[in-house]
Amino acid sequence: MERKNVWTTYTQKQLIELESLNALYKEFLDKGKTERECTAQAIEMAKAHGYLDLETIIAEHKTLKPGDKVYATCMKKTLIMFNIGKEPLEKGMTILGSHIDSPRLDIKQNPLYEDNEIAYLDTHYYGGVKKYQWVTIPLAIHGVICKKDGSSIEVVIGEDEKDPVFCISDILIHLAAEQMDKKVTKAIEGEALDIIVGSKPLKGKEKDAVKEGILSLLNQKYKIEEDDFLSAELEVVPAGNARDAGFDSSMIIGYGQDDRVCAYTSLVAMLEVEDTVKTTCCILADKEEIGSVGATGMEAKFFENTVAELLNCLGSYSDLSLRRCLSHSRMLSSDVSAAFDPQFASCYEKKNSAFFGRGIVFNKYTGAKGKGGSNDANAEYVSVIRKIMDDNNIAFQTAELGKVDQGGGGTIAYILAHYGMEVIDCGVAVLNMHAPWEMTSKADIYEAKKGYVAFLKEA
Repeated sequence: MERKNVWTTYTQKQLIELESLNALYKEFLDKGKTERECTAQAIEMAKAHGYLDLETIIAEHKTLKPGDKVYATCMKKTLIMFNIGKEPLEKGMTILGSHIDSPRLDIKQNPLYEDNEIAYLDTHYYGGVKKYQWVTIPLAIHGVICKKDGSSIEVVIGEDEKDPVFCISDILIHLAAEQMDKKVTKAIEGEALDIIVGSKPLKGKEKDAVKEGILSLLNQKYKIEEDDFLSAELEVVPAGNARDAGFDSSMIIGYGQDDRVCAYTSLVAMLEVEDTVKTTCCILADKEEIGSVGATGMEAKFFENTVAELLNCLGSYSDLSLRRCLSHSRMLSSDVSAAFDPQFASCYEKKNSAFFGRGIVFNKYTGAKGKGGSNDANAEYVSVIRKIMDDNNIAFQTAELGKVDQGGGGTIAYILAHYGMEVIDCGVAVLNMHAPWEMTSKADIYEAKKGYVAFLKEA
């Protein structure tokens, strides 16, 4: 059941569409290196397509009807969009669910210190990272600083060409004998992932003069004091824009493609599909990389509460109607899959792997070893998905996340499956997953967007 490379099938018109979609996707990556930035971008795009804030609808005691489009946000980090269909909500929704958080380094609450006339910011890594990949590369700081007076300061340092960037040092090869004997998991320790932020002492200061110089600069530019780090969310990410990769420009290399490649294609599909029979829904969630925990993760009640509010605005809320709506829904858990890497072929089971250029990837199950922590889609639902893809000429492939005992991973699929809805994992294959710079195929991105559109229309 080997799938052919879809590049050879495209017409000139399709190639133009493909390049246009991917150019906009790269812009989305560049402007959205944090979950807050992705949410803000998505809201801006949604408003341009006529979506209204559900919170405003509720506050003004307005009702909703088929054809209305609304969105809801949680703490500026999670976004849910709905396009109200003709059928009652009790008959279920078609849902695309992805996440917009990515592995990174978070700056600690008491981070700034000086050591031998070098100033550092202390960090705590977020999500699954290979720590050695984060040293000696240019880094940027994105986030928000909330002051005691209620004001907030948006921070982006390191993306403009005139901005300084930051770096984590590594021992020079000439002195690395001890380091080179360590396991790769121990070569760079988590507490060593502190970013260098300065080395120039402030005149007139004798103690921690470099640190004092940094504080002086921060106060001049942002009007912040050292204590303001206590109420800040600052994320350290790779500096620089997403780029085309390869002589043939067939791929994209950029930060955060797990899972923003699926988030963006889901978002674009949601905005493209207008008149629907069933209500369509797009979820852009936070905290997936650390287990979907917290108020903005899918384990929280925000999604369920929002659907309840939606039913209420439609004049049909009851506990039973809410549960019927959720259990009758169908979902694509839009998350990435591991692309087969010939350099590490021993980690994959080739006939059940995803390959660049062969289209959108369906993972019937994820999990680890004995499918631990997995959602395992039922055969009946898989047959429905196959028919939708084939009827719409969508290139697709099926895969597992590497060899059975090699490792594994999870998505938000199992959380939505708790409601009894049909769910399957579905997304784009990625090379270098969780590395600072990940790679995807433009063709797979194009097929994913088309597949998501077909699903929303026909599931």
